[in-house]
Amino acid sequence: MEWSSSISESRLSLVLIFCQIITALDVPLDPKLLEELPQPPTITQQSPKDYIVDPRENIVIQCEAKGKPPPSFSWTRNGTHFDIDKDVRVRMKPHSGTLIINIINDENGGKAETYEGVYQCTARNELGAAISNNIVIRSSRSPLWTKEKLVPKTVVEGQYAILPCRPPIGLPPPIIFWMDNSFQKLPQNNRVSQSLNGDLYFSNVKPEDSRDDYICYARFNHTQTIQQKQPISLKVEPVDSLNETITANMSDSDFYGDRLSPERRPTLLLPTGSTSSKTELRGNTLLLECIAEGLPTPLIRWIKEGGELPANRTFLDNFHKTLKIIDISEADSGKYKCIASNLLGSAHHVITVTVKAAPYWIREPTNLVLSPGESGSLICRANGKPKPSISWLSNGVPIAIAPEDPSRNVDGDTVIFTDVQERSSAVYQCNASNEYGYLLANAFVNVLAEPPRILTPHNELYQVIANKPALLDCAFFGSPVPEIEWFKGVKGSILQGNQYVFHKNGTLEIPVAQKDSAGTYTCVARNKLGKVQNEVQLEIKEPTMIIKQPEYKVVQRTGQVSFECTIKHDATLVPTVTWLKDGAELPNDERFIVGKHNLTIMNVTDKDGGAYTCIANTTLDSVSASAVLTVVAPPTAPPVVYDRPDPPFDLELTDHQERTVQLTWIPGNDNNSPITKFVIEYEDAMREPGIWNYLTEISGILTTVQLKLSPYVNYSFRVIAVNDIGNSQPSEASEQYFTKAAKPDDNPTGVQGIGSEPDNLVIMWEPLKHFQFNGPGLQYKVSWRQKDGDDDWTSVTVANVSKYIVSGTPTFAPYEIKVQALNDLGPAPEPTTTIGHSGEDLPMVAPGNLKVQVVNSTLAKVQWDPVLLKYVRGHLQGYKIYYMKVESLSGRINQHVEKKALSFPGNKTHGMLPGLEPYSTYKLNVRVVNGKGEGPATPDETFKTPEGVPSAPSFLKITNPNLDSLTLEWGPPSHPNGVVVGYILKFQPINNTHELGRLEEISIPANETSLILSNLNYSTRYKFYFYAQTSVGAGSQITEEAVTIMDEVPPVYPGIKNVTAAAAETYANISWEYEGPVHENIYVEYGVAGSKEDLKKENVNGSRNFFMLKGLTPGTSYKVRVGAEGLSGFRSSDAVFETGPAKASRQVDIATQGWFIGLMCAVALLILILLIVCFIRRNKGGKYPVKEKEDAHGDPEIQPMKEDDGTLGEYSDADDHKPLKKGSRTPSDRTVKKEDSDDSLVDYGEGVNGQFNEDGSFIGQYSGKKEKEPAEGNESSEAPSPVNAMNSFV
Repeated sequence: MEWSSSISESRLSLVLIFCQIITALDVPLDPKLLEELPQPPTITQQSPKDYIVDPRENIVIQCEAKGKPPPSFSWTRNGTHFDIDKDVRVRMKPHSGTLIINIINDENGGKAETYEGVYQCTARNELGAAISNNIVIRSSRSPLWTKEKLVPKTVVEGQYAILPCRPPIGLPPPIIFWMDNSFQKLPQNNRVSQSLNGDLYFSNVKPEDSRDDYICYARFNHTQTIQQKQPISLKVEPVDSLNETITANMSDSDFYGDRLSPERRPTLLLPTGSTSSKTELRGNTLLLECIAEGLPTPLIRWIKEGGELPANRTFLDNFHKTLKIIDISEADSGKYKCIASNLLGSAHHVITVTVKAAPYWIREPTNLVLSPGESGSLICRANGKPKPSISWLSNGVPIAIAPEDPSRNVDGDTVIFTDVQERSSAVYQCNASNEYGYLLANAFVNVLAEPPRILTPHNELYQVIANKPALLDCAFFGSPVPEIEWFKGVKGSILQGNQYVFHKNGTLEIPVAQKDSAGTYTCVARNKLGKVQNEVQLEIKEPTMIIKQPEYKVVQRTGQVSFECTIKHDATLVPTVTWLKDGAELPNDERFIVGKHNLTIMNVTDKDGGAYTCIANTTLDSVSASAVLTVVAPPTAPPVVYDRPDPPFDLELTDHQERTVQLTWIPGNDNNSPITKFVIEYEDAMREPGIWNYLTEISGILTTVQLKLSPYVNYSFRVIAVNDIGNSQPSEASEQYFTKAAKPDDNPTGVQGIGSEPDNLVIMWEPLKHFQFNGPGLQYKVSWRQKDGDDDWTSVTVANVSKYIVSGTPTFAPYEIKVQALNDLGPAPEPTTTIGHSGEDLPMVAPGNLKVQVVNSTLAKVQWDPVLLKYVRGHLQGYKIYYMKVESLSGRINQHVEKKALSFPGNKTHGMLPGLEPYSTYKLNVRVVNGKGEGPATPDETFKTPEGVPSAPSFLKITNPNLDSLTLEWGPPSHPNGVVVGYILKFQPINNTHELGRLEEISIPANETSLILSNLNYSTRYKFYFYAQTSVGAGSQITEEAVTIMDEVPPVYPGIKNVTAAAAETYANISWEYEGPVHENIYVEYGVAGSKEDLKKENVNGSRNFFMLKGLTPGTSYKVRVGAEGLSGFRSSDAVFETGPAKASRQVDIATQGWFIGLMCAVALLILILLIVCFIRRNKGGKYPVKEKEDAHGDPEIQPMKEDDGTLGEYSDADDHKPLKKGSRTPSDRTVKKEDSDDSLVDYGEGVNGQFNEDGSFIGQYSGKKEKEPAEGNESSEAPSPVNAMNSFV
């Protein structure tokens, strides 16, 4: 509702009076206490608002409530009183409001449809009346398929097809799936898929799609029935036959175009048009669908215009044709576009989604327990779209017409109570409704006047081991809610501080109990009606310790050995000492003698070797220690030769029965070591010839055994003798014995049902061994049905497999499973039934109502609402909290942000986060985990830890001792854990006998880093205690001692000076000068100059005056100082140095070397001189014979050879010009032949234009000039360019 823009003065004063709301008081579930306290009714259990019942079962409408006195119940149906006494089919359970309507009884049974309607339950006692939701009862319906005439469908190969399902309308709607006549699920893929309405779509058909048994099934889960549609026939015409048919009816002139081609761009089949809209409610699952046809098969992708698809809530089903967004909210409104595309194009459709919302709670009213004269309020806040209206009822009656109560005032979504009296007790109902639904909540106001009570037994004794946590209980009750305080001792001061944790239920926790924690603790509970207290005792016990542990022993065979185990324990505890061998109890052998503090083993044998563990237990703790015993053989004279026995012989089978036979043999020589046993093995010559299997074993003194056999096995037997040395060789095989076939005796073991996918059930079992077949034709009968249903068993018979997959199952549903063996002679006995589950899926939703309660500066409690099992969709593994530190509130740099995780197994709704850093900001989220994985995360929750006590100051240094003064210098705490508000200095003198004098205390402001302490005694040793403080308290202290001098002669103190650094790229050598006595505790501190980070510290071995710092960053300024540890620690002043820059590479670049640059310059100068000489000679005119030939005949390369000697004119007369005959000049077509030069630059140009510019770039390639035509007559008389001259010399 809209708040008024102005508040009257009286209303404002009323709001100010009740700004502090009394929270609901939980009444402890103590039976005696509950018998004494009156309480208005509270609905504890009721049927769902929309209740669909099975017409084959009795209707049970639940309504359970509690209260004192016990409430009575009544019902309304369709808004009027429902008199159950007038209907013999209706009865109410004793001491309950639950209705049972008889449907299945033959005599008094009725039809479920008769009792459809809207029901509401009222629970009432003398303090008020609570009402249930409106429960709408509807009977489930699973109608038959309407009759229709199905015409076989014929489609050309490559075209699309749609097979309609049109299932009957049921309540609730059925689940649709397609199968064939063999009850096998039809495979679906990108090309063939089922739409949300059940129709089967083919984006394009193939010849293999032709079949006449496409069957649509509708499964009605509520009534466990399946309805089947008549089979649909689909025939695919090959495109080749269609082309032949068209060709036969066309003339030659008709073939101007291409042949028929089925390839085409996508077209959307569902939804139609270019746009559509959809409205969905908040919290529901949004399903959007796009199915396209085309060839090749189109692929579907989804986008949200102007935004991103929500992570962790978006799923793409049905081969990306269905977009599923779970747990939608108003933010998911918008335009969603599906795009279908293949190689020939694409098509798209835009769906405008509008998210509305049924009412949902922002703040649900909670029960209010007040004492007379107190004030409080009930607040009911809900949201929705459109925004819901809020109305109040009192005891089930609209508050406008309810009896007046002067203490009550209704202000919109709040009911305010002032100065309540006992007659003000009532149950109030808040109704929030809009056009999409409603919410109804009951909250009672119970006016009680109860003095405090402590429910914990008086003088309870708690015993705790030292340094372990101690929890002292103080369960309480009272109205008003009592305040709890703890004291130590009868007259001790109230307990407070970080060393204690005070829980809301009154429990006092001492995280680390010390010896001085023992004593009497008093818990005081008080409210305005009185005060009560209770004392409990805490005893701290010494931990149990093993002070003399057993030790490793080596002993000779037949010798004696003893292990000691002496323990120290608390004098008031009675310990028990237990010995174990290899983790198990000691052998029951009189050779093992257990004494008070030892274990003795007499006449040791080889089997006695192993690990022996001594365990000391008390009622409070346990400790253990172990040692190993090794047994060795004693030194003896050359022994008699021992060896493995010889193999048995002369095997004989007698007394042949169907399942038994007697085997007899003669043992071989035992070779001086008695035979301890015989091992009998068998071979199945029919199934596994050559493979011997263990059958049984008997004592070494027997030579005959009655063997139990399995049917339908061709047996052979052999015997192996065994003594202490080893096994003999196997005997010769006996004669064969073939037993008769029979029905199986055993069923498969290890039967289990798990799902590999969310919609299937994989039934697996351990197959029978061959000897368990008992006959030919072994098969397995696999049966299953959904648990807690009325379905008959579904069975299949399979062979040669050990698993079977059931498809089309609901997600994570329980099934009864059994697997029976059978062969050609019959089945095995009836198998046992195993419970399995269909496949898990990832959890759908995140835990709700995430809250973080900061317990103290290092501990936080996280609470959340559990995820309903139907949304877990699998075996609940637990919950996982992801948390990380965001920042430190003290301004320290968070160098490394580490995301941590903490798991809580089982259905927990809270968890503790330990080890947090004080005065920091954290954020966290929670996920539910099942066997499939993690669900979506909750929105991040941010919280801050309060200040804690600081660590000790980083250092305390005492300098400049005088007759009556000392100078103190210190550094701030490395971990302030808050804002340091100051320092405390305590000091006292110490005499020669180490007796302490009077303790002085000085408070120092937080911004000080030094102090001159005056008015001290001369020549006196002082002990100083120094610690920092935050607003929480004082932290750890640092201590130091110093002595004032005896007279004014200045003492000589050690000193460090002249600190120097020789820096390289990643290391630096630090050296210094030291003056004073030998000091062994020298250290070097260093860090990046100007950084706020703490300096790193490296210790120096011995009394060296140098040290190398390694692992430095190149090109970085560092500060360094040298110091010494001890009672009079000192440091040098800071020195600053900078590391060298990083070198890109240590390889020598030849192009930067001086000798190489000089060589290249000389080569370039030589080439330039040659070019100039060539240029001058070519411009002299008729004195250059080559030039004359060029002027007269053009290019000499194309001149005919002389007939007399085959030479090329003048080029053959001069030896100096012979190299020119090898094609170094360009031929007449102005190109360089491939075989002449593989690396010619002309190859990269285009004919004559393939020249270079002055900078070496190509000219002809980009000039666009055509290749020149061959010149007639002489070439141009222009002087050649240096480039042409260069061509002559190449």
